[in-house]
Amino acid sequence: MRNLVVDIGNTRIKCALFDGLELIGEDSLNYVDELIQYANSLNFDQVIVSSVRWSSQELKLMLPFTFLFLDKETLLPVYNNYQTPHTLGLDRLAAAIGAYSKVGHGPVLSIDLGTCITYDFIDEQAAYLGGGISPGLQMRFRAMHEQTARLPLINLDSKDLHPELIGSNTLDGMKSGVYFGIKNEIEGMIRQYLGNHQDLKVFICGGDAKFFESLTKDHIFVIPNLVLHGLNRILIYNVNKN
Repeated sequence: MRNLVVDIGNTRIKCALFDGLELIGEDSLNYVDELIQYANSLNFDQVIVSSVRWSSQELKLMLPFTFLFLDKETLLPVYNNYQTPHTLGLDRLAAAIGAYSKVGHGPVLSIDLGTCITYDFIDEQAAYLGGGISPGLQMRFRAMHEQTARLPLINLDSKDLHPELIGSNTLDGMKSGVYFGIKNEIEGMIRQYLGNHQDLKVFICGGDAKFFESLTKDHIFVIPNLVLHGLNRILIYNVNKN
């Protein structure tokens, strides 16, 4: 079964084509017209769409194909034991299910490095329990800039994948503080989870995952497009249920 997976964010539309669980190709688009052109160039059997920008009703008027829309009522291949499911971001759930699909069982921890850093855990009984949320990389830079009088607003880029630990100027000091602060936070969180779940597998994803590929170990994997894998697994589960 060939599946088209569409994740519509606030600024970009991420798409992927899967053959079963195997990723065939992916793309990142700007506009719905581009999505339609992309879909027209493919052969697929089923579609799942996740969107923070448009509702299911709006997308039905815009897209020329039928699709499963991810919402709070969508059937999931894991148990959702989150105490306030109506407040849970579906991207968090999709990332965790993406991690679960890679292993086939729990315990798994997904760490999504986006605007915020989210930690999402599925246990040995295939139950999603929740996790943690902390400020993301750029949010930390912005907070230092906006809440001080003299610190500039800076960005990490490809030249800064591994900043020096000891910053010899203000810019490098800020880069060091943010980068190593996040790195040690992630490593500390993983140790906490491993203390309770020795067989834990960890998956790091999201737009800023590239900055932390050095964390990869035998039980830690970096898969930036993990959310797309999770959406594909949700689609397969729903198709099989029907």
